[in-house]
Amino acid sequence: QVQLVESGGGLVQAGGSLRLSCAASEHTLNSYNVGWFRQAPGKEREFVGAIGWSGRNIHYPDSLKGRFTISRDNAKSTVYLQMNSLKPEDTAVYYCAAGRSWTAVADLYDYWGQGTQVTVSP
Repeated sequence: QVQLVESGGGLVQAGGSLRLSCAASEHTLNSYNVGWFRQAPGKEREFVGAIGWSGRNIHYPDSLKGRFTISRDNAKSTVYLQMNSLKPEDTAVYYCAAGRSWTAVADLYDYWGQGTQVTVSP
């Protein structure tokens, strides 16, 4: 069982930046593909991006390209989500997920973190 812990969320003004981290406790993330998702109140879960286990394969939805960047440091067994030029509509709980598939499909991930709240004020 891989336990994921997200951190780095908080309150930021529109136009600001945040960097979220996803780390695995007791296990390494190095052999897993990792996806980021978000869910705003009253909305469906949304794919934010995914990174392959080696870091070479990265995928974002078109709507977030250019503002969000995913990276990983396998030496630290941590995956990052850098979010720039944040907008109020980015407000959501952000989750990382790990699995054997590099995919935008949430159900194909095996392990999920508890989520971290990101709030962007106007």
